[in-house]
Amino acid sequence: MNARDDKLLLAGGRPKAARAGQGAVLLPARVGIHVSAARQRKLHVGHFAFMRSVVQGLDPRESWERYFRLEGEATDRRTVRATIAWIRDEFAAAAKRQDRHGTARLVRIDVSKIADPSLALPSLEAFAEALGLEDFAQADQVAAYEAAYGRATQRLRRRARLIARQLDALHWLEGLVAQAPRAGDSVAAWLHPTLAGHLEASDIFTLAQLVERINGIGRRWYAGVKAMGEGKAQRVVEWLREHQDSLELQLGRHVTMARSQLYAHELQAVVAPASDIRPLEKFIVPAELDGTRGLYRRPQAQCLLKASNDYQAILAWLRSKHGLTPEQKAHLKARRRQRDVMGNHGVEQGMDWLQSLSNTQRAYRKEAERFLLWAITHKGKALSSMSNEDCIEYRDFLADPQPRSRWCGDRGRERWSPLWRPFEGPLSASAQRHAVTILKNLYGFLVDQNYLMGNPWSAVSVPRTSGPKVNAGRSFSLAQWGFIEGQLKMLPATSANQRLVFGLHLLYATGLRLSEVVAATVDDLQWVEYPADASDDQAMEGWLLRVIGKGQKEREVPLPIDVVGELARYLESRGLDPDPEDIANQGAFLLGKASDAASRAPGLNTGQLLDPRDGIAATTFYDQIKAFFTGCGDVLRGQGDGKGAERFAKASTHWMRHSHASHAIAGGMPIEIAQQNLGHASLATTTVYVTTECKRRMKAIEKFWQR
Repeated sequence: MNARDDKLLLAGGRPKAARAGQGAVLLPARVGIHVSAARQRKLHVGHFAFMRSVVQGLDPRESWERYFRLEGEATDRRTVRATIAWIRDEFAAAAKRQDRHGTARLVRIDVSKIADPSLALPSLEAFAEALGLEDFAQADQVAAYEAAYGRATQRLRRRARLIARQLDALHWLEGLVAQAPRAGDSVAAWLHPTLAGHLEASDIFTLAQLVERINGIGRRWYAGVKAMGEGKAQRVVEWLREHQDSLELQLGRHVTMARSQLYAHELQAVVAPASDIRPLEKFIVPAELDGTRGLYRRPQAQCLLKASNDYQAILAWLRSKHGLTPEQKAHLKARRRQRDVMGNHGVEQGMDWLQSLSNTQRAYRKEAERFLLWAITHKGKALSSMSNEDCIEYRDFLADPQPRSRWCGDRGRERWSPLWRPFEGPLSASAQRHAVTILKNLYGFLVDQNYLMGNPWSAVSVPRTSGPKVNAGRSFSLAQWGFIEGQLKMLPATSANQRLVFGLHLLYATGLRLSEVVAATVDDLQWVEYPADASDDQAMEGWLLRVIGKGQKEREVPLPIDVVGELARYLESRGLDPDPEDIANQGAFLLGKASDAASRAPGLNTGQLLDPRDGIAATTFYDQIKAFFTGCGDVLRGQGDGKGAERFAKASTHWMRHSHASHAIAGGMPIEIAQQNLGHASLATTTVYVTTECKRRMKAIEKFWQR
């Protein structure tokens, strides 16, 4: 570096050695960032702290690890150089906006490109010792030093002044443009453009939405975001934690922990109760809208309920519905890991019972919850003040809940999650009818209990649905079931696959609902023997499975001996006795957890011993069957059977129930027996599966047309 180059630098030019690879073009060329996207990004104090270390010639790795780990690894020199070039461009642009063009040229200078003359010069002490000037005054030593290295010392002073001027410029710019991240800022304003693009493709546009996504899902929040692995996701979480004071948003402790390590009360603490869109157990009804003075309330002294407000009345209505049996509650509690009062002492307290509802109670809670939230947050009225016109307006709202961002969310978001919403989207005509029917039931109950003077829902009509409630078309043909059997035989012999094979055969043989099959235990099996009688001269023996179905109605379903044989082999693979009635098997669920999960997926191992008698959640088995059917569809698509692939893509566990009914009745099973096995309250529902007459009519039409 000569004096001419030094002057060019101070004038805003670039020496030849520094011209190649400089400027904004470097950023998109090397790391694929579009310039316009980069220009949208904001600067925080970390950008300035990092650049101060660069200007002073310090090793930037420490500053990079502290401020820019989100951009990439410090060992990736291309990323580091590109980021430095982008920051310089942003600094220069900010200076130009203030008409400080000299400063803009100054901050672009890369001091590291200027040779440091001090690297080739001896220290003053070494110089004095070499010339024997140790005993001379320091001023004399300096004079002699400058006489020997005058030109180099001048360049050294100029370089020091350039660094000082750059540091002053950075200090001025920091006060001018440095910002702190805010919740409403876009992700593109703060994150690497490529990363921001992937987040936006997943409908995450602001930092607030990003925090909500992470809090709402937990440790695996990044699943489904393109090119987002665990390491990068962890860096995003760290960056958000560093700026949580300015964001005024907190990431919960649960976002860094495996779900199996979290307790129910820890998840419940993620979202605080409020008078906003919240699940029923977290919704705070404002005192002025709680219904204590509802327009259509009867006097409390005449009411048959202890409830003094609408919220308590809803809870009383829910309690009146068929709930879980004590045995079912015990099984549910055994599958949960809780350290609350109920878990310690076995006594329900407060709102604990809302965590152990039957399917019927959950369906009723959902509709009451939706209407309560709409009445309070949208209409600003108490439930006991709702008129017939209000109910009609809500019925129309069900067809298109707006705004969707407030009312609708993805299916499957759990009730503890900030991503939970009352709706998934517009309700179909049949779903609207179902909702209105339940709300009529709610208000009818309140009228019967003398809580309200009338039912505003009694005169509300809903669109009629055509066709049967049961869609028998959602079933497999005999040929498709044969294809399923073939695919099952090709599965690897893992514990989860053994469960899948037995579970599908159990569903096909019995027509049980998903909730019924995952709740069944060996204790529900009974060996029965029936002697010969006048109507049948042959004795009969076999297995019956006791099932608690809808409305807590009990029924007994015969189980083929071959399926029980499969169960015996499956129990043995779990380390249990193959005899279902063995005392050691007491309490064991028919469908258990995968016994080889820890060895096949070490990352899921929590260090806890697996009880082979434990059962699984309905969602676990549902997801496994859906994944299997999806794989079957892929096989058919590869064979050129597009229609078959589409059917398997739509198939779910309930298709097994329909398939059982259709195939059994077509095979000669009396319809009244099928009704009893399926647990249908009405014979008309089971009649849907009778296809003989439809098949005969179709053949007649084909014969007529061919003539």
